[in-house]
Amino acid sequence: MTIRLPSADGSLRTYEPRTEPLHVSPGTPFTSRTVFSAAHVVADPYADVSPDSPAAVDWDATLAFRRHLWSHGLGVAEAMDTAQRGMGLDWAGAAELIRRSAAEARSVGGRIACGVGTDQITGGSLAEIRAAYEEQLAVVEESGAQPILMASRALAAAASGPEDYLEIYGRLLRQSAEPVILHWLGPMFDPALEGYWGSADLDAATETFLEVVAAHPDKVDGIKVSLLDARREIDLRRRLPRGVRCYTGDDFNYPELIAGDDQGFSHALLGIFDPLGPLAAQAVWVLDTGDTAGFRSLLDPTVELSRHLFQTPTRFYKTGVVLLAWLAGHQSHFTMVGGLQSARSLPHLARAYELADALGLFPDPKLAEERMKNLLSLYGVTP
Repeated sequence: MTIRLPSADGSLRTYEPRTEPLHVSPGTPFTSRTVFSAAHVVADPYADVSPDSPAAVDWDATLAFRRHLWSHGLGVAEAMDTAQRGMGLDWAGAAELIRRSAAEARSVGGRIACGVGTDQITGGSLAEIRAAYEEQLAVVEESGAQPILMASRALAAAASGPEDYLEIYGRLLRQSAEPVILHWLGPMFDPALEGYWGSADLDAATETFLEVVAAHPDKVDGIKVSLLDARREIDLRRRLPRGVRCYTGDDFNYPELIAGDDQGFSHALLGIFDPLGPLAAQAVWVLDTGDTAGFRSLLDPTVELSRHLFQTPTRFYKTGVVLLAWLAGHQSHFTMVGGLQSARSLPHLARAYELADALGLFPDPKLAEERMKNLLSLYGVTP
């Protein structure tokens, strides 16, 4: 059986799908790395909503996908960028997601960390921004989840310099009940975060970021770095206080960063581990045995898919993530909150299917092929 896929030049090419998925054996809990997958939300396809409406979420399918990730030993990073936070999912929806997912995590013994931001406001004074952070921190702590202090669009707009970041984050860390993860999300993921930490100069911003960590090492479990710059991440993690983890958020260079070098390694908190869940887990289990080469042989071939999904404009990577979840049978439709399923072109989606299929990511390759053909037909591609 073959399928005709559109290319960027307007031509159609013939692709022969796999007939067997990659077989992944269940393993024991990870011992060498702490690994989170940021998880997407499943929209309710029957909701009568517009792109401006509050998100309509299919809670059963959304929680089922989190159980899938936990079943492979992965932690879930909830209500993050991958869940369309600020791109279709508002704070009210995120708060509900946090409460439901945290309760589900307790019921199955899964690890969960949840995003804390300021998206209930669009702007305001520093005092109002701090209060917004505190409101969300309380929700996450009350749910029993670990907090992830996310970058704030409001703070990026209101801060006059590094001292405002030191003040806001210092207050939040002093009052947090347990150590948090600090998240530095680069402007390639959200243009509104340009100049975060008080400077568009990344070297200067890094110094402010590290100053926050150094002032409160007992309140920082780790940092998540999403700058798509492997060299900068390595330099940054080598300067962290002892006991503070670096969680890579680099969806371009994650195999080498997780594998590490003779001076250390990164743990992981990655959006690409949403579609790669079972394969990523298999790779980490291999790494736990000390087989770095075996780890790289499993994970290196996935980078082409990840770089494709996260290509510019990077913030629309969620469209490819949800496409692959639909093709893999984790949800019954290709619909996204905010109508974001339209954010990528048909050739982009076709290439994502081809790369994922070649990796064996689809548990039922025939189902994936049929669904991809149905999608192509909607765009006028004939068999």
